[in-house]
Amino acid sequence: MFCKLALGNVRRSFRDYGVYLLTLTFGVCLFYTFNSVEDQGAILYLREKSHETVRAILTVLGVLSVFVAVVLACLILYAHRFLLRRRKKELGCYLLLGMSPGQVSRLLILETAVTGLISLAAGLILGSAASSGLSALTLSLFQMDVSAQLGLVFSPGAAVKTAVCFGAILLLVMALSGVEVTRARLIDLLRGERKNEVLPLRPLSASVFQFVAGVVCLLAAYGILLYFGLVTALVVLPLCAAMLILGTAGTLLLFRSLPGFVLHGVKRHPALYYRGLNLFTLRQWLSRVHSTYLSQTVIAILLLLAMGITASSVGLNSTIQALTDDQAPFDLTVQNRSADESGPVDFDAAIKAGGAESALAWSHDCLLYYNDPAVTGLEQASGAIALRDYNALLEHLGRPAYSGPLPHLLVWEEDVPATGGLGMQCILVEDEVAQRLEVRRQLWSADYAGDKQASEDTVLPLVSDAMQGLDGPDVRIDSRLALYQETMGSKILVLFLGLYLGFTFLLAAAAVLALQQLSQGADNARRYALLGRLGVEEKALARSAAHQVTLAFLLPLGLGLVHAAVGLSAVNQVITVTGNLDSSSGSLSAAALLLAVYGGYYLATLLSCRRMALSAAHRQREE
Repeated sequence: MFCKLALGNVRRSFRDYGVYLLTLTFGVCLFYTFNSVEDQGAILYLREKSHETVRAILTVLGVLSVFVAVVLACLILYAHRFLLRRRKKELGCYLLLGMSPGQVSRLLILETAVTGLISLAAGLILGSAASSGLSALTLSLFQMDVSAQLGLVFSPGAAVKTAVCFGAILLLVMALSGVEVTRARLIDLLRGERKNEVLPLRPLSASVFQFVAGVVCLLAAYGILLYFGLVTALVVLPLCAAMLILGTAGTLLLFRSLPGFVLHGVKRHPALYYRGLNLFTLRQWLSRVHSTYLSQTVIAILLLLAMGITASSVGLNSTIQALTDDQAPFDLTVQNRSADESGPVDFDAAIKAGGAESALAWSHDCLLYYNDPAVTGLEQASGAIALRDYNALLEHLGRPAYSGPLPHLLVWEEDVPATGGLGMQCILVEDEVAQRLEVRRQLWSADYAGDKQASEDTVLPLVSDAMQGLDGPDVRIDSRLALYQETMGSKILVLFLGLYLGFTFLLAAAAVLALQQLSQGADNARRYALLGRLGVEEKALARSAAHQVTLAFLLPLGLGLVHAAVGLSAVNQVITVTGNLDSSSGSLSAAALLLAVYGGYYLATLLSCRRMALSAAHRQREE
């Protein structure tokens, strides 16, 4: 009997409270995805190369997982308490029909267990797909072939860790549910749905004062951040405390002033205020803002953290990537520094003799010369390169050929393209002039064909054999993959931490906001039923419910976007100074990803609230 009743309640939860199950599933997915990094391709590749940052990455993610588990536990407890509040009348009916509080508690425990198992299974399946996608993303950032990494990869260790963590959270939920039902009085359960929100009409002057004070506080916080800079504002304790306090207070005051501000403004336009269900929709939305302005402030700050942390990590990752690309224009660069004594080495012939010419997509061999001011007319550089060779390198990189006057002193930052750099400054001379200079160094550059790692494993031994007898300072081999490996650990750490924290804060903000709207939708069921009895069309009722959800989601998102725009401008200043690059593209891509998740919660909440409104009106008309 208990099992049949519990399964029926779970099916109803799927229909009416899908956001709760969505939150559980996303929580499991998030926790599993970032605890399975140990078995992902990028970490496995680093381990093969004995990279020193692997242990640091796993340690930091392990510590961060504890924080995420606490956040998810609080979020799940909040969501479950929401369900209990919505079911008070139902639980009271169980007690009224003769069930003991212990039996009701066991029923809730069974429901929680069934819901947890379903969410755990769905979350692990979704997490496996997300884990594979994250692994492919990290490998693709390092210019590596990801075809072998596609497909679902299941991590038993991460699955066990996720199951244990969420099992402990659900046990805590079960215990608290039992305590709450045991202590509740029957009259409180039966009358739990009859409490209404009250919207007091404040004087307009009070709302204006709060609004102005909020704007001043926010402008002061923005001013501290932009004037002193992100690093100074965070490191100097008085500035950091002042910025955080002013920003939080300004956000709270804006939400606090909004009900009076909007209500007074709309009332001055009767044609708008009394059109359709605008009066009902507006007052219901504002009453919720009035009673939840504290949580709205927290949600706006969580959205700021979600967008800011994620966009900053992606932007910084792009900066590191671009800096690495600047240092590695070619897959392989070999410098024969003894070419002035032993002559150049025919690398193309050596690779062809080894049967590995198919491993190369392109190669070019050129000579660098000693600069003779008597021949070139310039004394500022120690080396020289012929125009023909210089333009050949530029052409392969897709850059325009040099067509200016000669000789030309190459700027240090725009030196001869070579992975790893030359370590000297050169001048650009005509081909005829170069033939009158003494050879100083041989520069051989190549790009691989197909899988870069496999090509490098084939080409490097042949290059080394061709240079036998030349060692130490006479030989320098620079690989793009080697440079990527040096920065890979920091890139993975920055990216993983940003995505992990960003999606945790986003999940918390969106879930809390969605649950609040579902609670309001359930509270409004009786009101929608009354409107249906008065003859209001179902389309108007559905539109009113949709407008309330839309306004509720847009308000904290709008303020969060303003906060994030100011914060990201400060972050971009730091990244630009550090990397001489702009992270706007990374910020936009991260914002699009976060807004897609936020939009998913919005859509699920909107559909649920519309269904509540239409069901209430339909039942009332049938009666």
